[in-house]
Amino acid sequence: MAVATLVGLGVVVIAVRAGDSPPSSPPQRAAAGWDAERSPASPSPSSSGSKRSTAKTAAKSTSPQLTAKKASEIYDRFQHGISSAQAGMDEKAIGGLEQGLALEMTRASISTARMEGTKVASGMWPNTRVWVPRHIEGLADWFVAVSYEPEVARISDVMTKTGSGWRLVVSAADARVNAAELPAIATDSAGYAVSLPENAAGLVGTPRQIVRAHLASLEKAQPDKRFAQGRWTSDAALFWQREREQLVQAGWGLTLSYEPEGAVRALQTTDGGALVWYAARSTDTRTARRAGAKVSLKGSAAVRTAHKAFGRWVSATYGRMYVAYVPPAGSSDPVRVLGEWSEVLETDGA
Repeated sequence: MAVATLVGLGVVVIAVRAGDSPPSSPPQRAAAGWDAERSPASPSPSSSGSKRSTAKTAAKSTSPQLTAKKASEIYDRFQHGISSAQAGMDEKAIGGLEQGLALEMTRASISTARMEGTKVASGMWPNTRVWVPRHIEGLADWFVAVSYEPEVARISDVMTKTGSGWRLVVSAADARVNAAELPAIATDSAGYAVSLPENAAGLVGTPRQIVRAHLASLEKAQPDKRFAQGRWTSDAALFWQREREQLVQAGWGLTLSYEPEGAVRALQTTDGGALVWYAARSTDTRTARRAGAKVSLKGSAAVRTAHKAFGRWVSATYGRMYVAYVPPAGSSDPVRVLGEWSEVLETDGA
């Protein structure tokens, strides 16, 4: 687990130095809404209704319910294990703690650190609180661990149960000094978090629609007015606009791809909205359109290319993870992306 954020927005022609990338090809959205999948007339379920439905589903299950105490113990072991593995740059040990894109990203961060002769960050997050959804038969158990230190950082980790044990699958953080706590998560009468499916109604868009819209905005390099402005929304889209403009001036083109990856996980908030955790794999490719300036990448992507300048093409692929707040249906408030983890996975060029 490691957190990297968007850095350096500029590019200069010397070689053209490309910025450290932020952004898939999500399905197109209908012009009038998030997409045709959602009916504008969909009713908004009440918090109490969602709780009763969740509890009823859990009552039918014969599997044991994960408790908050047990989840806290699991996450504590994870924190000790990942801190030790990162401090020792132990990629094998990390394979027993993370899964999927998260595992790729942490291993990539270690590879990058080795290339530049540094160490990856390690340590324990303080003030951790866990949120455990009810068990749903046929679905893997999961929980969210949130750590918040005012004026330092706020991080949320999604842990899921696999055939090999508990693994981290999504992580997103906000390390700005003004980072606020996440919106309050709704719980049922027994204190379990109220989970929502990817196609949950009662929100300004289903969790799946929100994910696609966010990634589409980044891929198109166009801010989406339904999202609050910020570093992981409008700033990232405008970054790509400036990047493309400067590359065009130097005789280069830019193509972007943002593909969602893995499950979309959501918990209801006390105001009827939702917190949504999701991941994506993005690739930015720069291609020469005429002979002339060369392009070199920036930041961790530059490290992965040994700071080489390219004359024909160069691409960088990133793993990206986010947490977003989605308001309840009928709200005029925008969707807010509240945290990110990004890591360069691979680079190539000629």
